[in-house]
Amino acid sequence: MDPLPSCRSPAPPVFAAQPPVFAHAGRTLARTLCRAACGAGLVALSSAFAWAGGSDSILPVSAITESTVPANGDVNPYGIAFVPRGVPSWSTLKPGDVVVSNFNASSNAQGTGTTIVKLSGKTPTTFFQGSNLGLTTALTVLRSGFVLVGNVPAPDGKTVVAPGSLLVIGPQGNLVTQLSSGTLLDGPWDMTVIDRSPRVTAFVSNVLSGTVARIELVIGDDGVRMLSSSRIIASGYVNRTDQNALVVGPTGLAYDPNIDVLYVASTGDNAVFAIQNAATTKRDGGRGRMIYSDAGHLHGPLALALAPNGHLVTANGDAVNPDPLQPSEIVEFTVDGRFVAQMQVDTVPGAAFGLAFGQGSKGQPEFAAVDDNTNTATVWTLRSDNNNAQ
Repeated sequence: MDPLPSCRSPAPPVFAAQPPVFAHAGRTLARTLCRAACGAGLVALSSAFAWAGGSDSILPVSAITESTVPANGDVNPYGIAFVPRGVPSWSTLKPGDVVVSNFNASSNAQGTGTTIVKLSGKTPTTFFQGSNLGLTTALTVLRSGFVLVGNVPAPDGKTVVAPGSLLVIGPQGNLVTQLSSGTLLDGPWDMTVIDRSPRVTAFVSNVLSGTVARIELVIGDDGVRMLSSSRIIASGYVNRTDQNALVVGPTGLAYDPNIDVLYVASTGDNAVFAIQNAATTKRDGGRGRMIYSDAGHLHGPLALALAPNGHLVTANGDAVNPDPLQPSEIVEFTVDGRFVAQMQVDTVPGAAFGLAFGQGSKGQPEFAAVDDNTNTATVWTLRSDNNNAQ
């Protein structure tokens, strides 16, 4: 574990659109928790959010909340991603930008959202807009400037048109191609990548078949190729339609390149699994090894991310193991299944979905998450100092 940073009360959050609405845990509690909990992962992101956890989570310093609703009125933000360093200077997106994919159109019908937006204050900037789409949590920006996003459309807002597809979007927001495969891309719901541009390995969770695919791509000036080495590497996760969530299945993916392990948040199983040798295996490993099952803190885990301290962070979707009194929360836990902290992002259930760690425009460590109840996204600046508080 990294040395504990100096413990200071977090600065008040800065909201771009509206003043903060303080949750039950106020500034006094935040200061008390700050003295007790400093570390190198995710924590009580500000005094505007309720928090409970251990002594080794991240304490962000400040936060900005912005609208995700573009000019066409799309709502229900799902995916969120940081733009990495190394994107071409002529790309529309710049290092440190944050982009969001919308799953619903202005009608609020699920699976009809067509836009990817860049956060930019009260009204986000539209980076991409298509048609007849339903853009999912599977959202990644590559160092080459290309953007990958999953598409699981439901034109009537109730019935998914299988199998969906994976869109490849150019650095200036143009649709390059739409990849489809009834086996490998069967409802691409979330994604994480190994980016060695032009070679890209995309791990994709398939919500319609309960599988995880490893998609090998080459993306260059001469187009996009899906290689024959692409394959299913995990299967057997609970998958079904759902009256509220539309579909339930494997969702969040987080990859640790140091040990070649892919972590899978299976919403329907209400658990997180580990797939060994994910980048190299040539077989389907089933569900893998269960590493975290916690009915007290997990309520249908959705998006998943690997924090800077090696912990995992997931968003509760509240469609599985529901509790009507449970607020929307993000949960942090270790890879060996120890609960660390939880953070409230909305007072009502079902608002948390996409989340991501990344770097801001000045290289500062940041964490971002959507709230699809208020159609906003919040970006928190994390503590980066390593002064020992003890």
